[in-house]
Amino acid sequence: MSRIFITGSAQGIGAESARQLIDMGHDVVLHGRNEERAAAALALLPDAVGAVAGDLASISGATSVAERANALGPFDAVIHNAGIGGGLRERTLTEDGLELIFHTNVVGPYVVTALMPVSPRMVYLTSGLEGQGVWRPDDLQWARREWDGMQAYSDSKLHDSMLAFELAARHPEAIVNSVDPGWIKTQLGGPNAWDEVADGAETQVWLVTSDEKAATASGRYVKRRESQEPNAVVRDVAARAELVEELHRITGLTLP
Repeated sequence: MSRIFITGSAQGIGAESARQLIDMGHDVVLHGRNEERAAAALALLPDAVGAVAGDLASISGATSVAERANALGPFDAVIHNAGIGGGLRERTLTEDGLELIFHTNVVGPYVVTALMPVSPRMVYLTSGLEGQGVWRPDDLQWARREWDGMQAYSDSKLHDSMLAFELAARHPEAIVNSVDPGWIKTQLGGPNAWDEVADGAETQVWLVTSDEKAATASGRYVKRRESQEPNAVVRDVAARAELVEELHRITGLTLP
């Protein structure tokens, strides 16, 4: 039996991942972006061992998530599932003055990662759109370019893969991977998506529980249990270092 923490597990792929893991007999800690959503997550999955609240689109909120999760740990695995899509029609800033998609999808997971022990197994959800992501270290938050919400989303998923690969490189004792769940029939995926929610959760559940050789390799971009080649920038050590340096500057926190 493992203890597993899943961010963004009040609905969608995160909730389905939690359900599958609970059905397998594992202890799961849930997360919602506020107290109401955390309570709803626990009501949906009452066999979970707990739920924490905190908004990843806030540095203080993400800090609270990490602190509350640490109180319920340690964890054998963490699945960084929380995120928002690219449907924003205009560039929006958070209370910390950061662009919302970058903050939620990249800064939030970075803060949680920095403030929690590195678990033996770690999964960061990305997207097939990371392949269309563009590395713009001079404009990570879209302050200089004409706004494009879907491109900002694609960029953020590229950054998530970079973060996962960097953590894998720093911690060879851990199993750290990024996962493309597919185009899933969820609120985020939208009405035209073709993959079922159960399929979108299955690979990360396998990665955090299986002892198969294929599940215990680290530093990979995985879809449907198969290793894929990520955006070339993901393997660029200098680019990853530049991303981490900027996230450290923004948050004041050091990646372990």
